[in-house]
Amino acid sequence: MRASEPLPPAHPSRWLYFLILLMVLFWSMNFIIGKAALREFPALLLAGLRISLAGLLLLPAFAWDHRNETGLREWRWRDLLNLTGLGVIGVTLNQLFFVVGLSLTSVAHASILMGLTPMVVLLVGALTGAERITGRKLAGLAIALTGVAVLNRSRPAGANPALLGDLFIFLSSLAFAIFTVAGKRVTRRYRTITVNTFAYVAGAVVLLPVTLWQSGEFAFSGASWAGWAGLFYMAAFPSVICYLIFYYALTQIPASKVAAFGYLQPLLATLLAVPLLGESITAGTVVGGSLVFSGICLAERA
Repeated sequence: MRASEPLPPAHPSRWLYFLILLMVLFWSMNFIIGKAALREFPALLLAGLRISLAGLLLLPAFAWDHRNETGLREWRWRDLLNLTGLGVIGVTLNQLFFVVGLSLTSVAHASILMGLTPMVVLLVGALTGAERITGRKLAGLAIALTGVAVLNRSRPAGANPALLGDLFIFLSSLAFAIFTVAGKRVTRRYRTITVNTFAYVAGAVVLLPVTLWQSGEFAFSGASWAGWAGLFYMAAFPSVICYLIFYYALTQIPASKVAAFGYLQPLLATLLAVPLLGESITAGTVVGGSLVFSGICLAERA
């Protein structure tokens, strides 16, 4: 925590917890709205447009946050390269894999597999020497992987939870885990808005050739208002507003408490997908999801 930042209050307000629950709801709805938007936009185009729009929306917040900060002209090239590299991994690959995976699998599978992110962060951290794997963490990992195996034997009718889609969702989680571990040093030096803005703007630039290629083959006039609203939602709410709430919450309560609310996300996304998308919940989904989060809870308590 920076010296200039306020200390977390002893008794956080109800307003703070309302914001956190709103954040979880917005992130949960991202799976639902993303699935609906994929009915109108190709996956690669949706990913490119989402990242580009999120970058544009973050620029005013970046300018406001840094109105009294040092200008970019005084930064080192190494700073720019580090932030750009993190953006390519944490945004371009993360969200590209997420959208492609979501187009091929069910909301239940996608949300549960994204819930594995803390475990993937643990593994990446262990490989880089940033984390130490204890016996309890190893047991938690084994339980979570068993849950993944059970989950991938579940094939709810009509949901098309292809193994390839689940693989892309895992790759999305892996990209975010690498971003998290590699970005620890960077986020200690730079402000949160700076890291996020560079991540999205760099991601938009890297994906620009793909976005332009997909745009040339897509009839934008054929997209409905609901499709455009879905695209705007994916860019504004989970990509910008939720992260602003997330980092604000970190200044008010411990990170462990903020992270605990994340366990509601797969549950909400799965339950909402039933009435809104017509997906079904199988016994395999329930058992696999329960094993995954039991493993995560065990490892997180280690």
